[in-house]
Order: sequence, then C-alpha cells, then structure tokens
Amino acid sequence: MLEKATQINLAMKKRYFIFFILLALACKNDPKSNLDGVVLWEPYNDSVEVAANQDHEKSRMRYKLIQSRVLDKNEVFLPLYPEVSQFSEAEYEALKPLILEQDIPTIQLHVASGKLSYEKLVLFYLYRIYKYELDNATTLNTVIALNESVLEEAREKDRAIEEDPDQLQNPLFGMPILLKDNINTAGMRTTAGAIALENNKNTDDAFIVRQLRKNGALILGKVNLSEWAYFFCGGCPVGYSAIGGQTLNPYGRRVFETGGSSSGSGTSMAANYAVAAIGTETSGSILSPSSQNSVVGLKPTIGLLSRTGIVPISSTLDTPGPMTRNVVDNAILLGALTGKDPADSKSVSANADYFSGILEGTVLRGKRLGVLKALMESDSIYASTVEKLKELGAEVFSFSPPEVKMDGFSTLLNIDMKYDLPAYIQGQVKDTNAVMVRNVADVVSFNKQDTLLRMPYGQARLEGILSDSTTLEELEVIKANLEKNGRLFFNQAMEEYQLDAILSINNYHAGYAAVAKYPALTVPMGYRETGEPVSLTFIAKPFEEDRLLQLGYAFERATLARKMPELLP
Repeated sequence: MLEKATQINLAMKKRYFIFFILLALACKNDPKSNLDGVVLWEPYNDSVEVAANQDHEKSRMRYKLIQSRVLDKNEVFLPLYPEVSQFSEAEYEALKPLILEQDIPTIQLHVASGKLSYEKLVLFYLYRIYKYELDNATTLNTVIALNESVLEEAREKDRAIEEDPDQLQNPLFGMPILLKDNINTAGMRTTAGAIALENNKNTDDAFIVRQLRKNGALILGKVNLSEWAYFFCGGCPVGYSAIGGQTLNPYGRRVFETGGSSSGSGTSMAANYAVAAIGTETSGSILSPSSQNSVVGLKPTIGLLSRTGIVPISSTLDTPGPMTRNVVDNAILLGALTGKDPADSKSVSANADYFSGILEGTVLRGKRLGVLKALMESDSIYASTVEKLKELGAEVFSFSPPEVKMDGFSTLLNIDMKYDLPAYIQGQVKDTNAVMVRNVADVVSFNKQDTLLRMPYGQARLEGILSDSTTLEELEVIKANLEKNGRLFFNQAMEEYQLDAILSINNYHAGYAAVAKYPALTVPMGYRETGEPVSLTFIAKPFEEDRLLQLGYAFERATLARKMPELLP
C-alpha cells in the first residue's frame, strides 16, 4: 500500500514539475519579461517519503521532514531563470562531453580551443541544477543559494582572456565553485543552516573566498550542510538544516546517508553541479560526505588554510578544505586557497603549487603504506584494495594501533564554540539588527521560541555547551592530552615502519586525525553490494599534503573507481 502511494506521489510530482516548467517557458523568448506570477517550484507533501523512512535500519535516517519549511526555491532560482531558460536541452547535451566528469585542465583546454566559454560553462551547470533540483523526485536539496551575478562575471572572464590569453595559465580562472553555507561570501547570506543566522547577509568575503576570486574563480552559489556544522542536535540526521531541509544522497535518495557536515559540498560534486566545492571539517566533516558521495575530499593540516570568515565550531580543530571529483582538481583548488592570513593566528605560508607535485609523484611502487589489521579482517573492499596496492608495487605494513583515550573531545568542542561563536558574530556580522543572537545561549533561547520549525530534532549539543563548566585552564590540558594521544595512535606505526601514509576507510579515524592535526585525503575506492560508495583515506603527518595528493592521484589512476550516480545521468 505504501509503495503504491509512493508511486502515485512521484507521478503527481512529475506532472507538477512539467506544468510549472511549461508555465515558466512562456517567458523564454523574452528574458527581460516580468517574472511576477511565474512559478518554477511549489512545496509538496513529503509525508509519504517521511513515512517510507520510518523503518530505516539507521535510526537517524528516520526523517521528520525532507523539504525545507523555510526556503522558497523560487527565490533562489527565479533571478537567473530568464537567462538559463534561453539555454536549450540540445546545447546542454552537446556540452556534456566537454564538461561532465572532466577535470579542470581538460575544461580549460576546451576554453582555449574555442569549443567552450566560461559563460557556457556556467550555463551548463545552472541548467543541470535547475533540471534536477526543481524536480521534487530528483532534488538533493543541496543548492540553497545562487550568485545572481555569476553569468555577468563569467562573461567578464571571457572578455578578459580575449584581451589577455595569459589569464588561462591560472587553472582556476573562470571555474564555477560552490561554497558550504558557513563560509562568508559578500553579497550572499551565510546561515550555517540555522534560522538564527537567516538574515546574515552583510558580510565580507572569507579569506579563502578572497583567494578564490584572486585566482579568477567564479562563486556559483551556496550549498546545504548539517546545521551548525552538525554541532547542534544529538543523534539527528546528517545533512539536515532548518534553512535547506534534508540533503539527500544521489547514490540512493533516503537510502544512504549523505555524510556530514559538508553534505551539500559532497552531494553537489557527485551530481556534477560545479567544477569544485569547498567544505569545512572539525572532525570528519569533509571526509565523511566525500566518502559517502564518491568524491575526493582533503582535510588539510590546521593552519594551511585560513578560517577567517567561517562560522566556527572550534578554533583548535576547524579547517576548510577542497572537495572535488578527482585528485587533480583537489590539488589545484588547494593551491588557490592557500595564503598567509594575519587574522588567523594559526595561518602559515605554504607552497601553493600542489598540482605540479602530483604529476611528479604518480607511482605507488616503493611507497610504504600502513594498513590496519582490524579493517583487513572486517572490510572486504579494503582488503582487496590493499592487495591491489601490493600488485602495484607498494610496500604494505599491517599493524594494530595502540589504544589511546579521547577523553575530553566533546569538552574541547563545547568550550571552543562557547567562545568562538561570539567572536565570529562580533567580528564578522556587520548587521547586528538583522542577526539578533550574540552567543550560544541566545541561539538556544531563540530556537525554543518555535521548536518544530527551528529545532525539530532538538538541540542537545548546543545545550551541552551551556552545561559545560570546564575552565580555559582545564581546556588547555585537555587539548594537549588529545593531541598527544592522537599522534601516538598514528606515530607508533609511522615511525617503526617509516610510512608514507596510513590507510583508513571513509572517516573511520577522523577523530584521531583531527586532534593530532594530521591531514587526510579520501579517494573513491568502490561500492558496497548495496551501491553505497566507500573510499580509501590516506593519513600523513602535518603539512604533507603534497605526499597525500601524490598517493591519491596514483591510486585514482590505477583504480578508476568512481562512477557517476545513475539517478543524475
């Protein structure tokens, strides 16, 4: 009975979608026409989908809602619609071989040859986003804001390379990028998925966004995330935010988790909605959604990339990082994001050219890799991958890490956010009349005014901050112990066997890497029998990102494991 109801509901949604697209197409021949009354999307009854998930084996995937009760997609998609509507399905299909699943150097070659322009590149991605995100049967609830100036900015890039072709030497020039919506972007709001920051519209660019623009990148828009970077509710769905609703995994909508908290960054990359995306991680928030969506994600060493202008959890552990469909793009994006930021006390100067490095180190032969005995015994894909690495000439050393305590991990996050969130609001939010909250206590109180809308899964983690009485002096002891134990977890094997990296799965050991402040790169490894993606994660010592990218690139080329999700061809 429920299956039949689901089929009827999906059929109705398809009919509604076609109707509204046809209505909107009435404006197609006049891109400057008045869009009053045009409807591209209407809210739908998601109760059948919600009911269908109530028996899901994972309790936190028993959703209370799918679509946002806050976001009107028409407000997001209508401003650019007059221009997107001029882009035909035939043009879209013709450009697919030039863009879909292609890496940045290949796309730039197409631009240099005249087969592609930056304007057409942006239109392709916009068309694809509209095609799938406005259809309630395929939407991933991932794109929650678009840069209304992006097409004009793309045309400016086209004019710039006509006047100065040397601009093409910067690989990121003209490339459309999506940002997790906890990263400040001038002219766009930054919400962290929370209604408390819904009107946070007046900010400067985050330091890393300035770096993107400096390198010629185009900011395409913002993507959904786990609200407050998943330091909000306890045991709740990953990928949920009050602003964006429930982000869904393109490899299995409502079947597989999206990973969090950079859920939109991961799903948008899997869906080919942009060239690249930026996520943020405190502990697993890049590695998890990258793995769950079969894309490449890098969690850098703390300090390699600036955190200024990013809604925080922890100034001790937070970092942004690149999320892409391949390692080459990841290296290019990482290089563009680097730069010494005087406003971030942990920021360092670094070599910005990671792309050349991976091309020089593309073999696995002779590399010394540590593999975990427990994973060899419990995960057949991991075990078979290790055998493949041996065949490729890697030297593999199996080990069991020492048992170490992670006592105080939650306390570290509690006390950091207690102080770091007010510092962000005071230093980064310009319109304090629009954003009424000033600290965690204000957010907790604000959410209690409408629990169904603002906190349907509760706010246990925020309330935990308020009840934590740890002093700053006690916190420093906790930080030191955690870093020592995290490094011990990896270093015993790293030093005994002189390893280039340790191999894990997805975000399985993200917590240890986080407190050790070690970088980690996850690369698609394969798929479970169910179709769920799984990735191989390389972990190295601080500021060895170049080594990780070399290993990841060699592994990627040897296995070619990533497949596009069938839902979004």
